[in-house]
This record gives sequence, C-alpha cells and structure tokens, in this order.
Amino acid sequence: MRSIWNGAISFGLVSIPIKLVNATESHSISFRQIHLEDGGRIRYRKVCELEEKEVSGAEIGKGYEDADGTIIPITDEDLSHLPLPTAKTIEIVAFVPADRIDPLQMDAAYYLAAGGAPAAKPYTLLREALKRSNKVAIAKYALRGRERLGMLRVVDDAIAMHGLLWPDEVRAPEGVAPDTNVNVNDKELDLADALMDTLGEIDLDELHDEYREALEEVVAAKAAGEAPPESPEPARGGKVLDLMAALEKSVRAAKESRGEEPPPSEEKAEVKRLPARKSARTTPKQTTGKKSTSTAGKTAAKKTTASTSASASAKKSTTKSTQGTKKTTAKKTTAKKTPAKKTASRKRTA
Repeated sequence: MRSIWNGAISFGLVSIPIKLVNATESHSISFRQIHLEDGGRIRYRKVCELEEKEVSGAEIGKGYEDADGTIIPITDEDLSHLPLPTAKTIEIVAFVPADRIDPLQMDAAYYLAAGGAPAAKPYTLLREALKRSNKVAIAKYALRGRERLGMLRVVDDAIAMHGLLWPDEVRAPEGVAPDTNVNVNDKELDLADALMDTLGEIDLDELHDEYREALEEVVAAKAAGEAPPESPEPARGGKVLDLMAALEKSVRAAKESRGEEPPPSEEKAEVKRLPARKSARTTPKQTTGKKSTSTAGKTAAKKTTASTSASASAKKSTTKSTQGTKKTTAKKTTAKKTPAKKTASRKRTA
C-alpha cells in the first residue's frame, strides 16, 4: 500500500518512524457529466475572472477572502513559518479508555506502518502497551495543511489511527429529539428487548452494498446494448396503529427468518387499521333480542368439543327421544279419554 505521509510517532522521549497508509477505500461508482446531445464529456476549466482566460495549475496559489470580498494572498512561504510542531510528527498527548471517545468524532481511518527495521522495536512496544492497558492514545498531527486530532488503537498486529473531529466541530443535538412527552411501558420495552435478542448479532463481513451491485448490472446491461434490469418495487410500510402488535409481529418474523419456531402458545400478532365507524341509520336491527353475534363463536366452540363429548350427546339424545315418546303417548291417551267423558255427559242430559 502506498503511503500518503511520512513522519514519526512521538510519546515522551520515544520516537517511532512511521508511514501513514489509508485504511479504507471507496468502491462507489462515479459518473461523468456529459453533453446529452452528443455524449461529449463536460470538463471544468480554471479561468481567471479578471483576464477571462484559462490558467494552469502552476499559476494557481492560495488566497483568503476577507469579509468585504478582498482577497489576501497566502504563500507557501507564509505557511512554512507557522508554529506547527506536528508537521512531521504524530504527537501522543494522552492515553484514555476507549469509551471516552464519542463516535461522532470519528473521521478517516489510517494504518501506521513501521518505517524500516529500526522502528520495529518501539512500534511493537507501543502496540503491546496499548493492548495491555486496554486504552487508546490521543494524538495531534498535521496533514494537508492543517493540524488534526487523532486516536491510535490496535487492530490485529498493527496500529491504526482514526482522525477525530475537534470537540467544537461536533454540533449539539438541539431540536432533534421529539418535543412531545411519550410514555413507554414495561411490556413495550420487553418486546423491544425480545426483538433485539431475536435479531442477535451479525457478521459484518457478510454485509455488502446492494445498491452498487444493482448499479453495476445496469451499467453492464447498457454497455451490452440491453435493457437495464427492473428491480422489484420496495415494500411500502403501512401506517402502524398498534405499536405492541407491530413489535410482536416483528419478533415472530425474526424468529421465522432464523428458522426458529415460536412457542405454540404465542399468538400471531397482526397490524390492522381501525374499522370505520358505522352510523345508527346503516346499522341493521336485530329481529330478536336473545340472539347475538357470538352465536357463530359458540357454534364453533361446540364443534371443537363434539369429538370428546360424542357419547354423552348420544345418551342425552336417546333419553330426550324416549321422554318425548312417553309424553306424546300420554297426550294421545288423554285426548282419547276426553271425548268419552263428553259423550257420557250428553246421554245423562238427554
């Protein structure tokens, strides 16, 4: 890897020659501006606005624009006299626990490579000291014309340096958090914890840039004179009206995606919209007051228990039918006796 800066690490009286190497690289696809009419490249030219002519890089210098628009030329000679002790030195100023560093301050990442054989011993000493102390080193260094803040830590067998923003460069999150009072109950927190536990951890090496891969397919198809592939329309999330149901459904979906079967007692949660209100005019009246809409539920419950109570139902049916037969016979007998009594009374009258 090509170094972008050569210097030394300094802490106390120890000096370690090092080379600064980029620890990250960009794989994003960049585009050029073109003329839509003929596909020609659009290029930017550096033109002096006073002479209205293009100038070369050798003719371009630095200048500071004052509040009134006046340009104050600043030469490299002027900058060379600045009191910048870190121009060629990464100066360690402190060793602190890693959790003292706010992730918002993290900037570009670099590897510090030992600058030759003489640097191997002090380089290893610093690396092992950082490992054993479980601390990171805070340092100041100069790069590309300005002094910067950095953090040194151990990555495998190398020392890495993260550029840090100065504390006054991190903005306070004023006006970002919701300004309304929201109460979260324990059950909602328990479901959120369950969802976090179900999702678990992930191997970051498995993550990849799906947008870049799709963009590469489009470029390849256009280069081959083919129609670009069509991507499925992303799912649009509906309006969630029940946070608890959404959490329960998310937990269940996460378990199913991992091949885990949820407990049998766990009910499926559904996110539904609230039903529209019906007015009194459109609500049909019930013909009888005894019947209710729960009849179907009761019928379904009876069907589910029919298999276990079949014999009992049969006995009851037999008993009812026998009793019904006896009652019917009794009624017929009574009906026959009644006309006989009436006939006898008529004869006496006559």
